[in-house]
Amino acid sequence: MDATTLLTSDAMTVSEFRCDAGPDDQPFAECRTGHSIAYVRAGSFGCHCRAGFFELVAGSLLVGAPGDEYTCTHEHVCGDVCLSFFLSEELVDALGGRRETWQVGATPPLPALMVLGELAQAAADGNSDLGLDEIGQLLAARFVEIVSGTPRKKMTTMARDRRRAVEAALWIDDNSHAEVDLEQIARLAGLSSFHFLRLFSNVLGVTPHQYLVRSRLRHAARLLTEDDIAVTDIAYDVGFGDLSNFVRTFHRAAGVSPTRFRQASKGRRKILQEPLALN
Repeated sequence: MDATTLLTSDAMTVSEFRCDAGPDDQPFAECRTGHSIAYVRAGSFGCHCRAGFFELVAGSLLVGAPGDEYTCTHEHVCGDVCLSFFLSEELVDALGGRRETWQVGATPPLPALMVLGELAQAAADGNSDLGLDEIGQLLAARFVEIVSGTPRKKMTTMARDRRRAVEAALWIDDNSHAEVDLEQIARLAGLSSFHFLRLFSNVLGVTPHQYLVRSRLRHAARLLTEDDIAVTDIAYDVGFGDLSNFVRTFHRAAGVSPTRFRQASKGRRKILQEPLALN
């Protein structure tokens, strides 16, 4: 099995697992050391665990709790691909799920969880403005709601809460050129990452990572119109890790590439009118 770690933070570790086992391979038992959710992206496998036996296909979730033993089998097809989220005890406590919630073993392909699983993969591939850590927490929270049958109460915000969100947004904008993550901002706000994510999104209508990306895009657009700095330099100056990610994200937002946007700012207005006419 090949494992690739995509994200590591205090609240969560996200890894991609690619297994090529088949019907002729001998299954073996494993033991969970913490809480986890594995979203099956492709393939299929069976799982024997305390909750029973499950056949998992694309869209299913394999759920783990500390001390749980499980054995995976591949009786029907060879291989599977899973996007796995390993959660800290602090995050699990913040989610509020009962012990039995995490002992269900697995869930079938449920639309409300599948769409978040695919959104998480999009974030991992760099095709979403949401952060992978944010989607992981949203997926875990939605899982708890569905399995426990208890919808999360709508958050009410006081003036102090709104001030925290606004101050956090101002800090993000001032530091958007640097590496910024959810936990770092949450600590500055004096909240857990899960509660801060809910608060920020509730007050401002976007997640912290969405605001971070949009702040970078705003600064990039300004530089593209004001200066003749190379597009590559702008990408790194505003905080993007590589040029291709910047070009892809900018095009998704503006409908044109950074270079075409610069040309439009110099008077070639039809460049922007073309994509706008398609909306």
